[in-house]
Amino acid sequence: MSGNGTQIRVLVVDDSAFMRKVLGSIIGADPQMTVVGTAADGREAVTQAETLHPDVITMDINMPVMDGLEATEHIMTRNPRPIVVVSSESRQGATGTLRALELGAVDFVAKPSAAVDLDMGSVREDLLRKIRMAAKVRVVRTATRSKVTADPAGTGKTMIQPGAAYPLFAARKAADKFPVVVVAASTGGPATVMQILPRLSKEFPAAILLVQHMPAAFTSQYGQQLAERAAMRVKEAQHNENLLPGTIYVCPGSHHLRVSPEGRILLDDGPRVSGYRPCADVTMQSVAAFAGPMGVGVVLTGMGGDAAQGARAIKAAGGFVIAQDESTSTIFGMPAEAIKTGAVDKVLPVDAIRGGLEKRVLELLGPPVPTGAGSRSRA
Repeated sequence: MSGNGTQIRVLVVDDSAFMRKVLGSIIGADPQMTVVGTAADGREAVTQAETLHPDVITMDINMPVMDGLEATEHIMTRNPRPIVVVSSESRQGATGTLRALELGAVDFVAKPSAAVDLDMGSVREDLLRKIRMAAKVRVVRTATRSKVTADPAGTGKTMIQPGAAYPLFAARKAADKFPVVVVAASTGGPATVMQILPRLSKEFPAAILLVQHMPAAFTSQYGQQLAERAAMRVKEAQHNENLLPGTIYVCPGSHHLRVSPEGRILLDDGPRVSGYRPCADVTMQSVAAFAGPMGVGVVLTGMGGDAAQGARAIKAAGGFVIAQDESTSTIFGMPAEAIKTGAVDKVLPVDAIRGGLEKRVLELLGPPVPTGAGSRSRA
């Protein structure tokens, strides 16, 4: 893969001749990049990807003949290449972009929605930065449309020991603290999250706070798509609502999320913290203070060092931290930085994270109460 001093070869895919010209001009002006070809629809993109072997592909979604989703699926299945989606921030654009990320696209750049002339100059640096990053990504033939069915038998008892800890949890006093999980992710996160959270039972007895680096225009749709797959309740977090177990809260892309000492969700649109908003460190540090040993951090794929200090805070409070391993991470930056702090308890491949998370939560809740022993206290 390029990115080691040689030029990054880019294939530009868009049905608009004007947009192909704008993107080509931006990319071509960078001395580290060159446009090796263009395509006006998905079918051309598939053919060009096979013949030109580009280092990175910029992909539009809404195109004739074959749309960007089908093209992404073809490419990532047959001839995988790093794909950066370039799409609008409209609801339709957000939906398509998120589907493309599930299919294996590395990242996305949002087209400005206000400018009639689609002034891509306003996202120039974002586009070039993400192309450089994509050129370093190891891609594999893993693209499949998500077929997760959280509860195919309709029992509500999937993926975890039925009836073991949940009745015990329900019987706990309302004042008791429950496990609070913070899932932090950036580049590669949407597809990775879809491999983990939908497989949790709807009765999973913890609150989950999902902090995904993503623009505000996308997080609402992201939450809806996750809700379609997950057995657990999923909602976009709202300011001042009570944190409850059995719920996945998606942090809005426009805000930082904290948990108050009273267990309420606090949102603020203040400045970026360490370059991020939302910032996972902010959420994890507040969860460490609120939940103490009942806090769990899960650090997934992503560039940068967000969640490293948060992981340290959770560990210092007696909590538990899981990090995704390098072999299954799109970008190993965030997990690697968390691991360097010494705060990570388990480094797991993506397909083992759900099990590791369940195991930790069950450990926190203790063994099930034997029949007839409901009045006895647990050790």
